[in-house]
Amino acid sequence: MHPIILASASPRRIELLNQLGLDFQVIPGEVSEVIPEKSTAPQELVTKLALHKASDIAGKVERGLVIGADTLVVLEGIIFGKPSGPDEAVKMLSMLSGKFHSVYTGIAVVQVPSGRTEAGYSETKVKFRSLSKEEIRSYVATGEPLDKAGAYGIQGKGGVLVERIEGCYFNVVGLPLSKLAEMLSKFHISIWSD
Repeated sequence: MHPIILASASPRRIELLNQLGLDFQVIPGEVSEVIPEKSTAPQELVTKLALHKASDIAGKVERGLVIGADTLVVLEGIIFGKPSGPDEAVKMLSMLSGKFHSVYTGIAVVQVPSGRTEAGYSETKVKFRSLSKEEIRSYVATGEPLDKAGAYGIQGKGGVLVERIEGCYFNVVGLPLSKLAEMLSKFHISIWSD
């Protein structure tokens, strides 16, 4: 059996894989997460970024099943990655306040040495309640939103900003578990076996 490798240092993705009981190792890549200026559909963009991350690590190991993922938030056609700092986080959260937005997570699995690849994405719609400027500033001051796409973490204090979601909760956290399990099954990896 090929060892499972997570091409990410994200504590949230690591925690989610641990919840599945999978035996895996973490080898974070150094792939740029810069969002291109030209308009690319967010579904295509997150899938390409996830594949790029997985392929980067796949090129550095002799064998394994490498998992790459990338998450973006999209509001009215505007793509939000991670904020560059507190001011941008405040701006993002102000824009998201009271509105629905989409969270896309691209996921890719690359088998080494065969090069066999599975890639796709998951979308979840999230609605924020209306937020006061004070709430936004207080949340940003916690530091929690500064390393997260869209400037919030639904699994932390940012969960109180969310009024409702439609779709996979784990997708919003950063790793759609149902999609991952489906992809791993194509490589004969079951989350149900020891």
